[in-house]
Amino acid sequence: MSTFRILPVVALLGTILSGCYVVPMTRPDGTVAYQSYPLPPAGSPVAAPVGPMPTVLHAKLYPANEIASQTGVVTGTVTNLMTGKGQFQLSYLGDLLTGEATRVSNSDRRGVASAYGPHGVYMSCEYQMNTPYQGAGTCTFSNGAAYTVHLSSS
Repeated sequence: MSTFRILPVVALLGTILSGCYVVPMTRPDGTVAYQSYPLPPAGSPVAAPVGPMPTVLHAKLYPANEIASQTGVVTGTVTNLMTGKGQFQLSYLGDLLTGEATRVSNSDRRGVASAYGPHGVYMSCEYQMNTPYQGAGTCTFSNGAAYTVHLSSS
């Protein structure tokens, strides 16, 4: 067969097979069977992830004692992973504190959060969530500052 006759056949096969892919399957007797499955059309929607997606909450810490009033309102973020855990971050006195928030066992709404900065500053919080997107609690810092914290998605 000449090259000129093979080229159209190869082109035709390429066109026919371009919308599918081959997946090997093993039969019960151990032999391999090949099956083709069509690919989704270009631009078709991809399946969305199942389950709740993480949500970023804004944390506002309001001074609750004399030491805290020297810094005023402190803001940060909590990423609620919707698994009973979250990631916490805020800037305090020039230090970036990072840590985690965790629901307390036997409670869907109550939790604790802790964060630490590279210069030794740390904080601890207790909170209660009204919904996965809103809650309140208290935070204390290593310098004795105390704050009331409000968490919300907006």
